[in-house]
Amino acid sequence: MALDLDAYLARIGYLGIGYRGALTPTLETLTALQRAHMMAIPFEGLDVLLGRDVSLDLDRLQAKLVGARRGGYCFEHTTLFAAVLDALGFRHTAHMARVLLVTPLEAAPLTHMLLVVDLPQGRFVSDPGFGGPAAPVPLPLSGETVGRHRIARDGAYWVLLDGDRPCWGSLLREDQPVDFEVGNHYVASHPASPFTQNVMMSRFIPSGQVTVMNREAKIVQDGAARTVTLPDRPALRAFVADHFGFDLPEIETLRVSAVPGWE
Repeated sequence: MALDLDAYLARIGYLGIGYRGALTPTLETLTALQRAHMMAIPFEGLDVLLGRDVSLDLDRLQAKLVGARRGGYCFEHTTLFAAVLDALGFRHTAHMARVLLVTPLEAAPLTHMLLVVDLPQGRFVSDPGFGGPAAPVPLPLSGETVGRHRIARDGAYWVLLDGDRPCWGSLLREDQPVDFEVGNHYVASHPASPFTQNVMMSRFIPSGQVTVMNREAKIVQDGAARTVTLPDRPALRAFVADHFGFDLPEIETLRVSAVPGWE
């Protein structure tokens, strides 16, 4: 099955906000697509905690992220977004990165997937699947700061910075499909993967973001933050339905080792 571009554009709201004609492979189109994607499709790894296979097959990704209006993590988001860019004629390469949020560069495994897009203005990182600390727009490899984010150099590595905080580092080698399959398998199944132990969710909203980390849910909008404690799985299910746009009854069977009482 090929990419259903119109279904994807409808899923991210691109058809209904005046952008339908702006599908030429330009920086403006890439920026609008990435922002719309990250507003509409959440970052989440619930299938890992439900013992489900996480597939990078395009048909299954479309069925989950587009048809079922679910979210996913980086390998899912970026594989789908790359197919969209292909359909629109963008030139891009896919790369693996080491996540640095809690692990130093020398110890971090290759568990993140991102894109570098070649445009007349230069080369830009497009990273729709990094979750909470992600940049909602493409970032130039030339190092300029966009909002809170920029791409810096650390020796041979290119590093995403959120303010002063290192988020990931990549050599930007042109990795192969099997590399992403291996990384995806590690993220979905290895005991050391945070996705096998924690509920982690994020969604960009107008002027802010909604995040979930186990029992703690946070809503940040227009600079104001509100934190909600989720006492049990049914409360999580209700919060997800209200703030992430899908209802998943199976949430009430999650096995989460990091949350006392939820194991």
